[in-house]
Amino acid sequence: MSAKQLSGAGAEAQEAGLPAPERPLKQWYGELAGVAATALALGVGELVAAATGGPSAPLVAVGGVAVDAAPTPVKEFAVTVFYTYDKLALQAGIVLVLAVFAAIIGVMAMRRLGYGLAGVAVFGTIGVLASATRSSATWAYPLPSVAGALAAAGLLALLRRTLPRRAVVSARDLSDETGPDGGGAAQEVPAPVQGVRLPSSDTGVPVVDGVGQPPGRRRFLVLAYGAIGAAAVAVPGGRRLWAQRVAAARAAVVLPSPSSPAPLLPAKVSAGVPGVTKFVTANADFYRIDTALTVPQMEPKDWRLRIHGRVKRPLTLTYEQLLARPMVERYITLSCVSNEVGGELVGNARWLGVSIKDLLDEVEPDDGADQVVSRSVDGYTAGTPTAALRDGRDALLAVGMNGEPLPVEHGFPVRMVVPGLYGYVSATKWLTELELSSFSDFSAYWVRRDYAALAPVKTQSRIDTPTAGKRLERGPAMVAGVAWAQHHGVSAVEVRVDDGPWQQAMLAAVPSVDTWRQWSWPWQATPGKHRLQVRAIDHTGQVQTGQAHKPLPDGATGWHTIKVTVT
Repeated sequence: MSAKQLSGAGAEAQEAGLPAPERPLKQWYGELAGVAATALALGVGELVAAATGGPSAPLVAVGGVAVDAAPTPVKEFAVTVFYTYDKLALQAGIVLVLAVFAAIIGVMAMRRLGYGLAGVAVFGTIGVLASATRSSATWAYPLPSVAGALAAAGLLALLRRTLPRRAVVSARDLSDETGPDGGGAAQEVPAPVQGVRLPSSDTGVPVVDGVGQPPGRRRFLVLAYGAIGAAAVAVPGGRRLWAQRVAAARAAVVLPSPSSPAPLLPAKVSAGVPGVTKFVTANADFYRIDTALTVPQMEPKDWRLRIHGRVKRPLTLTYEQLLARPMVERYITLSCVSNEVGGELVGNARWLGVSIKDLLDEVEPDDGADQVVSRSVDGYTAGTPTAALRDGRDALLAVGMNGEPLPVEHGFPVRMVVPGLYGYVSATKWLTELELSSFSDFSAYWVRRDYAALAPVKTQSRIDTPTAGKRLERGPAMVAGVAWAQHHGVSAVEVRVDDGPWQQAMLAAVPSVDTWRQWSWPWQATPGKHRLQVRAIDHTGQVQTGQAHKPLPDGATGWHTIKVTVT
């Protein structure tokens, strides 16, 4: 029935002395109900997740599935566009999509409750399945999704019962329509009394309260906006509650002294040029790229490392047992395979941990076990060549970073650190499992998404100063930056201007071949626009290639190039 027909029907009913027919509910009431119920579900889910020991809340569980299901080009696009904020952007996108579907469910529920409850059941089932299928899932993991779905269903039913079933018309409006200007006799409408509910009149005048609003509508709005407000507090509150427990446990950790300390840094480890990246990257500045939608939170008392698979002597370690083993401390540079030429997804830190080689020697891998599959608490997997973990390089199960327990966002309680390999095949954070396998039997997370199974770090160099587009004054200027060729070491760096001859740069000292190296080159800048390029040479004599290539499938290549103007 159209609005005009409905209006006419109402007039005919009033002339006949019958109550006016109900108008359809405004759609936005249903949309608000759906959004409120979904918000409440998320809030309840976060609180239950925190109370039961940190299993997946609905948003995190479903988001994790979305991350895993996203095609590789989408993941690369997210890292390129949003950089280290890709997880925040993904969560915002999920919330937006969820809000749209929540609004649809709310509209359905206001028309027929069963439809809305069915929609809630679908979302609850998705959350349960997403939580229960995680590799580390226990019986408690589905609870947040179940509790959230029940809360949403209850709120939808309550909101539907609270909302008036017919359109609201104020007493003033009805009086105006039937008064002298409306051509009819003005009806006497009793003045509303604050807090007193008046019965509906025979003419269909709706009940109003002291502020001219139907009590049902006011209760509806209070409930809906109250649920949204409660969720706005509960979602971050639940996460903060669990994070505070883990932060307190981390603060209580006392790291043992290394039995093999890191070598002292050479006196000339710095090039001494302002603007060059510091040799040691502060924990707060170290890049973070991973598949975790939110940072996994794990207390040391709950941590276990299981080493199994194709081994003769499987082994399980607690955090205390790991700390009791001999500790190795080393400066090691890590880089992400997603790092573009000249990018900043690379960092150098002082790591403390247990030798992976010693652990593998203890469990005695089978001869054919050429891959070590590492698993994170959130199910992420990486496949590392067994040979690379046993060839004498300082591959560690790290527990410390720059003199303190691992930051939670960088893998606390335990992560892997392997020099010379890109992180996606070697640097698993929040580590809980090492399985001896083979590359022919299992493909890890990124390998299934078209990345190479073997990923040695490519020799790279970067110009830190001057920055691209900078305007310089003519005369002496210092060009400087960092270069890295982990596990091979950088033996030379060369710079050229405007496709001229390559010029040898000065190298700062390094403690080992597993770290990056600062370099500098004095330039007599002349007026005009210039193009600067840099390349590195490793200790094997391999010259960094100038052929430009994107990160997929095994790391970006090319020479970092910037343009500057000299006045």
